[in-house]
Amino acid sequence: MAASEASVSVRTFDGRSLALPVVAFQGSSSTLCKGCGHNSITSALIDACKAVGVDPYRTVKLSGIGCSSKTPAYFLQASHGFNALHGRMPSVATGASLANHRLLCIGISGDGDTANIGLGQFKHACRRNLPIVYIVENNGCYGLTKGQFSATADLHQHLRRETGEENLNSPFDLCLEAICGGATYVARSFAGDKKQLLPLLKGALKHKGTAFLDIISPCVTFNDFPSSTKSWEWARDHEEPLQELGFVPRLPEIEVEQEAVRSTRVQMHDGAWITLRALHHDELDVASRASAMKLLAETKTNEELLTGLFYADTRRDNFIDTLNVVDEPLASLQQNDLRPSKDVLDTIMSML
Repeated sequence: MAASEASVSVRTFDGRSLALPVVAFQGSSSTLCKGCGHNSITSALIDACKAVGVDPYRTVKLSGIGCSSKTPAYFLQASHGFNALHGRMPSVATGASLANHRLLCIGISGDGDTANIGLGQFKHACRRNLPIVYIVENNGCYGLTKGQFSATADLHQHLRRETGEENLNSPFDLCLEAICGGATYVARSFAGDKKQLLPLLKGALKHKGTAFLDIISPCVTFNDFPSSTKSWEWARDHEEPLQELGFVPRLPEIEVEQEAVRSTRVQMHDGAWITLRALHHDELDVASRASAMKLLAETKTNEELLTGLFYADTRRDNFIDTLNVVDEPLASLQQNDLRPSKDVLDTIMSML
């Protein structure tokens, strides 16, 4: 959709075509750790927004607390943004959508922000089918506060430090939680597999309801060690579908292109190998919640983390449609439109 190498064509809500400079889709420089998967996710987000023709001026980026909360600063610099309290991003997104349903909501969260303190708000956003692209940058730990376990941390996992405690609680599968809750677009990918991640993001940006993406994004500081299922070494030895991070500090980025059905072995910069397997379209019916939940439960038993699109429902009304919100955004309605007349108030009072 690029009008030229220096500009991108976007479509405004009133149908006009607008050419924006490429820099409008970018943001400030990342302050995250070198090699953090979150940076790869940001890169894919920028490319997806350009490919779909997202209008930054009609986009609001929201986040909670954690390393993930920094991501909105790194893309779509001309858009609106709000950094909410820990776990409270969905309620802010709900308010923004009600105030102006013409805005595209992109929520960036972390596994601690969503699966721990924000689980209730997350499930209610799914239940309402809130129109939002909801991305969880999942690394299984609280990277911003020295690596404590999150609710997606692996069972019997130890903190990176040898004196760290053992995690005795089974993890949440956030894709299962999203499907159970009522989200209408549910997928999982890996930060380092841009070929798979990019179309999933593009589909999410075009979806009219809750589009949830669980993106495995290893923490290179606190959660990249042999016993972690979110580490390179675990993926090499156990995992078939987990897309391991392809960016290594001070070395060229590793890029792979997976083939359907076949496993793909990729060599890391340190000589280690990982085996990738993306979900094949014959493995499930993406329109069936039961099929998706059954497959996710089976892969959990097999200690696998499948990647791909698990569930999509384009027929269910989203939260705005369910409430029958007027076409004109509530934020732009005038006082005369919002204030009932005396006759209307008298009629209401007579009914009480």
